[in-house]
Amino acid sequence: MASVLVIGGGLAGLFTALKLSPLPCTIISPLPLGQGASSAWAQGGIAAAIGEGDSVDKHVADTLAAGAGLCDERMVRLMASEANDRIHDLLGFGVPFDRDLGGRLVQSREAAHSANRIVRVRGDMAGAAIMEALVAAVRRTPSIRVLEGVEALELEKWPDDTVIGASVEFIHENFDRAGGFMRADRIVLATGGIGQLFARSTNPPEARGLGLAMASLAGARIANAEFVQFHPTALDIGMDPAPLATEALRGEGAILIDNAGKRFALAHHPDGELAPRDIVARAVFEEWVAGRRPMLDARAAIGDRFPEAFPAVYARCRAAGIDPVTEPIPVAPAEHYHMGGVATDENGLTSLKGLYAVGEVACTGVHGANRLASNSLLEAVVFAARAAEHVRTELGEAGSPVRILDRSIANPQPEPMDEIATVRRLMAERFGVVRNGPDMQAALDELMALRISTRSRTVFRMTTAALLIASSALERQESRGAHFRTDYPETAPAARASEAPFPGLLVERYLATNGALA
Repeated sequence: MASVLVIGGGLAGLFTALKLSPLPCTIISPLPLGQGASSAWAQGGIAAAIGEGDSVDKHVADTLAAGAGLCDERMVRLMASEANDRIHDLLGFGVPFDRDLGGRLVQSREAAHSANRIVRVRGDMAGAAIMEALVAAVRRTPSIRVLEGVEALELEKWPDDTVIGASVEFIHENFDRAGGFMRADRIVLATGGIGQLFARSTNPPEARGLGLAMASLAGARIANAEFVQFHPTALDIGMDPAPLATEALRGEGAILIDNAGKRFALAHHPDGELAPRDIVARAVFEEWVAGRRPMLDARAAIGDRFPEAFPAVYARCRAAGIDPVTEPIPVAPAEHYHMGGVATDENGLTSLKGLYAVGEVACTGVHGANRLASNSLLEAVVFAARAAEHVRTELGEAGSPVRILDRSIANPQPEPMDEIATVRRLMAERFGVVRNGPDMQAALDELMALRISTRSRTVFRMTTAALLIASSALERQESRGAHFRTDYPETAPAARASEAPFPGLLVERYLATNGALA
């Protein structure tokens, strides 16, 4: 009987496992389910065109406009068309979406949406509430085996590019920290994003791009890696990760001002604070670099309603000594979401046989060059469901547990924090909101030298993921969506997707130019 391994305990992984039921599957996660998952930190909600006056066509049009010519329209329409069914799935799993007195789902508006279509939970608690409900649903589903404290290290495959399992490390105390191999007939990669490759990020510490690196090192195709979204309004309070001031605040009327109280977003786009995220992020970045400390002012628009309407943001502000009811909130752009990733088809299948990718680690083509707000959670559940259905169609309902083979004692090494800090600094300074060729090339060389010299498995994988982004950004000689270059500020007439070079090819290029390291 066939076996299924799901790598990752965030939204995409949990939803895949639930939709696989009753086909048995195994979820592995380095931390307890939901911990270390970006989904649990999502504040805005899920975009779904289910309200009066809205339509799938409008949602598609808004997504395509935000994506700056690089969205796959067929995939976007598929995602938007299946939103209603996935919302009802989540309701069935116990997610307490906000409702009005008549029992209808309450929907709000976020930037670049032409209608109120964001389904939320208590204003800014959607991610946490969704994850809480799904974790509970997974734990009560008999067909799902959960192994926490298990980290995937490498994908293993046959010479014909069929993935057959993963090398793992058991870090739970019951396993006495050991290495091993998990054999599976189908593997679903749901490892999340790359935020912690950057010095300022809204992502949890575990989002280091390790799944992206793992897939690439196995030979999977990586698409549009250069497109990294920076959220315009992370709280600028010196915390790492940077807490998020949800876009829903701007949807409710909060405005961006400088330290002199001057509103500045309208000078960059007619939609002001509700312009596409890349434009708002660059506007905030410009103020921040100029020393005019940008701030989000919700006093007039939200005021006394803030504690009840946005409890998560309110709590973060108060912990930092800021009262958003009476004071503007200092903000700065921070890495937030990766539009690129492991290339998949409409069923989550990658270029490697037997390997699926879902969630932020995947590139389905729905986000293009700039993700539309709150489409990420929708993409995760839509394509997780499609991947699960495809696996079930291929394998049937009968399955067996993933086999654990060749367990051996591991020899863990302390993480070299100085090397990790170097990666994060280079990515933040040279591959951030604004980029240019010479700086990117210099940083790429430093990252490659570190990748070759490091003795740390973690740094090796982090630099691998970073180089996929860096090389793709250097090769894209235009500005489009979230990728903005001062040396190529214009957008090319024809939009083209990109494919990152394989890591081995990048090493060959580097050594050909710089010579072998002693």
